[in-house]
Amino acid sequence: MPGFADRLNGISVSASAAMTDKASELRSQGLKIVGLSSGEPDFPTPDHVIEAAIEAARSGDTKYPPQNGKPALRKAIQEKFLRENNLHYDLDEILVANGAKQIIFNAMMATCNPGDEVILPTPYWISYADLARLGGAKVVQVPCRPENGFRLAPEDLEAAITPKTKWLALNFPNNPTGTCASKEDLESIARIMLKHPQVWIMTDDIYEHLVYDDFKFYTLAEVEPRLKDRVLTVNGVSKSYAMTGWRVGYCGGPRNLVAAMNNMQGQATSGINTIAQAAAVAALTGPQDFLKDRAAEYQKRRDLVVGLLNDIPGIKCHTPRGAFYVYPDITDCIGKQTTSGRTIDTDTDFVMALLEEKQVATVQGTAYGLSPFFRISYATDTDTLREGCRRIAEFVASLR
Repeated sequence: MPGFADRLNGISVSASAAMTDKASELRSQGLKIVGLSSGEPDFPTPDHVIEAAIEAARSGDTKYPPQNGKPALRKAIQEKFLRENNLHYDLDEILVANGAKQIIFNAMMATCNPGDEVILPTPYWISYADLARLGGAKVVQVPCRPENGFRLAPEDLEAAITPKTKWLALNFPNNPTGTCASKEDLESIARIMLKHPQVWIMTDDIYEHLVYDDFKFYTLAEVEPRLKDRVLTVNGVSKSYAMTGWRVGYCGGPRNLVAAMNNMQGQATSGINTIAQAAAVAALTGPQDFLKDRAAEYQKRRDLVVGLLNDIPGIKCHTPRGAFYVYPDITDCIGKQTTSGRTIDTDTDFVMALLEEKQVATVQGTAYGLSPFFRISYATDTDTLREGCRRIAEFVASLR
């Protein structure tokens, strides 16, 4: 039988996608699954966005688009960066892709060579590591300690940088912990990175509008303009505007880097769906007030879930200030047995037993590079969250 490419060695299916698929399989068997594994807003795409897409289709906006994004969308992104982040990018410094994931893929493939290193503050979004490895790079993890609120310590970052470092990837608010970076945090990171001009820096700002407790969001190039010529600012419409299925991500960055990424994209997908681009223009240029309303609803859900989890003996849950995830510590559950006799040796054992015995789908911390934790998404209704936490409490109480 013909073989497969070596580049796939060590590349795995996303753990969150795998858990969602497993939950769907169990649902098909008639089980009532509480799904807390998927990072997808339960809110609908705004009506004016849908109407813009319909109008684009009816008006004939159905031909091949420019590879780097239609001018109207890149102009809307340019205005968004200036309005919300105090960043100016020329139109040829902006790239549109099939979700933020393709932006990151383009960047890794366009810059990384075998032997390069990509620094990932840990825990990190699952795909960062695999995308870096696909580019031929080695992943260097920098643990962000729970006792420090999962914030990146500047001294730990500096210790991880070597002459081989090609990228530092930052994600605030963070998936899976919900940790946010204050202006002071970013200034500390910037001071380190100014000393290392050979390193590109990616800031994944996809959860930018999902912040709580009056937290003010900043992005790195805004805080330290001297780094702007090395920073790739990544964003998209998926999370804030509840447009996951539309697949629109974008970035602003140095002209030469964006051109290289566009070259890579041209060989993978070319330009993205014209109808989705029209929808994204409407999202970025239309009413924005509803974003605060939705963030307020997420904050209520966060408070509910954190409170319920911290009432469970054996679980410790920090209070995140952004995104829509919590990352509870289950150290006290490790080594125990379930009622069926299964031993919980790892957080993977924990989430699999929780799914199979209590029908609650979550994601193991191992997938994000830090154990023993598990991730819960609270991007769903409060009844589902209450029921999920009730089942988790029953499961943990039954461990012996």
